[in-house]
Parts: sequence; C-alpha cells; structure tokens
Amino acid sequence: MSLNTSDPYFRESNDNYVPQVDSQLRHILRVPKEAYAASGIIVNGRRIKTLIFTTDIAIIRNCDADAVFAVYPFTPQLAISEALIHAAYIPVFCGVGGGTTKGIRTISLAKDVESQGAMGVVLNAPISDLNLAAISMAIDIPVIITVVDENTDIEKRLKSGASIINVAAAQRTPEVVAKIRKAFPRIPIIASSGNLPETISRTIEAGANAITFTPPSAKELFSGMMEKYRGGKQPDCE
Repeated sequence: MSLNTSDPYFRESNDNYVPQVDSQLRHILRVPKEAYAASGIIVNGRRIKTLIFTTDIAIIRNCDADAVFAVYPFTPQLAISEALIHAAYIPVFCGVGGGTTKGIRTISLAKDVESQGAMGVVLNAPISDLNLAAISMAIDIPVIITVVDENTDIEKRLKSGASIINVAAAQRTPEVVAKIRKAFPRIPIIASSGNLPETISRTIEAGANAITFTPPSAKELFSGMMEKYRGGKQPDCE
C-alpha cells in the first residue's frame, strides 16, 4: 500500500481533503463522483449512498461502492446469495423474488438470506401487498420494494411493510422519483441511474437518497486492458 502523492491537493492545506491510500497492484472500479452528492440512507448505523448493481464477484471485490444490489433475472438461489455475501466485504442487498417467485417461497428465501447475513431484501414490483406484508413480518432487515412507474400505490406499499422504495423506471426514473418525493418527502428512495454522470446527477436532483450504479461488463473492462497490452503499455489492472 502507498499514499497517493500524485493527488494535486496533496501538498495544499484543505480542511475537506480526504487522504487516499492505494494498493500498488489492485485496480479499483470507482463509482462516478456525482453519486456522492446523494444524502444516503442510514441502515443500521451504516450510510449507503451507492449500490453496485451486479452479481460479478470480481467486480464486487474491486469496487468502491457502499453496498451490493444483488438482483438477477433468474429464480433466487441460496447458493448464489451465500457466495456473494461471503465474498463481499461490503453489505449485500439480496433479491428474493416477487414476480415468478412468490408466496411462501419468497418468505422462506427472505428468512434464509437474513440468516446468511444480507443487509436487506429486494422484492420485484409484481409482488402482492399481502405477500409483502408477510415478508416484512418474518424478517428483521429492511424490505426494499421495486417501483417501475408512477401508478404504484406507494402508501399501500409502505403500510404493507416496505422500508425502502427502489425506483427502476428506465429513462423515466428521475420523473418517477420526483413524483414520489413530492408526495412522500421523507421516505428512503433508491433509484437506478445507469453509469453516466449526467443520469446519476438527474436522479439525485429528483430526490433519490441512494443510487444503483451499473458497472461496465467484464468484456468492456478487458477490452480497454487488451488495447493497452497490444500497444505495449502496462494496463491499470491485471
């Protein structure tokens, strides 16, 4: 490990300066700095501003996000959640269904990932209020409910036990966040923001407390590295 003396502020007096210590070999995938304008959500004493939206363990182990948003397009499996929670050194929020997977199975999955050490569970938008309420009564970690448009009855979701709203409305996410924030000034909102600084800023300005960041794929990361190899340059990562 070494102190980053190349930082232009290293020799300047600045009360807001945060010292940075970096590994000589480890390459860190960094969330865009615009994300740190978010207020964050304090979950059991830990402030969460950024969540990396991936199940790639290599990326999870080499990023500077505050938490992992482990939601994937397959039936939730405990072997996957166990591997992610065990490998990550940051909190993990695990998807436990709500669409194809529902009913008693979602309750069982939620209880299991809680016992594995998940910081919270994420439910898909189609889940019923009854199923949502049953899950919230069965576990003692936050229940995050996904919202895909402005037609969702947010008040009913909150009364059914949702702790945090997760807005995933594609390009319309900032607009949906703004509408929810106007009606509910103090509820915790996570929102998807892609990976572009401008979309992150728009999402935060609309009222999101925390953002989910979509990292580049392994293919994209390898592409840049291989270009440097072909040019005879030493890449930033192995």
